[in-house]
Amino acid sequence: MKIVITGALGHIGSRLIRTLPERFPGATFVLVDNMSAQRYCSLFDLPTGVDYRFVEADVLTDDPADWLEGADVCVHLAAITDATSSFDRPEEVEAVNLTGAERVARACAANDVAMLFLSTTSVYGPQGDEVDEECDESELAPQSPYAQAKLRAERRLAKIAEEDGLRYVIFRFGTIFGVSPGMRFHTAVNKFCWLASLGKPLTVWRTAYEQRRPYLDLEDGVRAIAFAIEGDLFDNSVYNVVTANLTVRDIVEMIRTSIPDTEVGYVDTEIMNQHSYSVSAVRISGRGFYPQGDPRAGIHRTLELLKGVRTTSTQKAII
Repeated sequence: MKIVITGALGHIGSRLIRTLPERFPGATFVLVDNMSAQRYCSLFDLPTGVDYRFVEADVLTDDPADWLEGADVCVHLAAITDATSSFDRPEEVEAVNLTGAERVARACAANDVAMLFLSTTSVYGPQGDEVDEECDESELAPQSPYAQAKLRAERRLAKIAEEDGLRYVIFRFGTIFGVSPGMRFHTAVNKFCWLASLGKPLTVWRTAYEQRRPYLDLEDGVRAIAFAIEGDLFDNSVYNVVTANLTVRDIVEMIRTSIPDTEVGYVDTEIMNQHSYSVSAVRISGRGFYPQGDPRAGIHRTLELLKGVRTTSTQKAII
């Protein structure tokens, strides 16, 4: 088996490339990354005895067919994932997250390669109740250029499947937490862990403290990807992948079990950059995949790795 992974050195990819060889012994793994984030450390200490092939390439400028020839599956992770910063560069986000995905999808279709596309639960707009994949189109109301581009990419894949026979599956991941060699700290849980470890207050919109959002343990995300490949789950469907729906209060209290004196600073504003909603993952559980992650354990592990940090940083996280 030959598995191609784009964005292979990122937060998710750097864990995935260490886990998949355990599930697919003897497979070839083509690791594609443009190195824009310079995460060279994601290639440190890879498992021995695995057929890794690294390709420094960009989904916007290089021909995906060059990496996809003879492949069975492409896991497309390459994307700009920072929703907050996406407001400052919407054109770049649109190019990478939509055009890049389309270029990879068309090459997959032409080379008979199944594609796993990573989307986001942020495609759902503000909800009063729990939402699932069967929701009305009106309930798909992404609130950032990042999520908007991901939703357009989902729809583009469906069109390519209809026109060119692409076999794909879309996973809408909750907000990732957990440790990896290519770990980033721009998402809520990880940024809060970073600030708490420095003794900095966690800055929260006052009205957001009780808002609920979907979160995903990185290990559950990696297991879900392996599950899809093993089960040939390329049925041109969308699946939510979520470990737990949590409030900001829940996350803060979990951090306080490790760092009791963690402070929260509140900001009053009429402009919300987060909305409350819960996401159901019943569809994928109906296929036999069940999350096993523990948010409290994931937070504790992250804080343990940061326990020796000392700095005068003044960074703040706004949620």
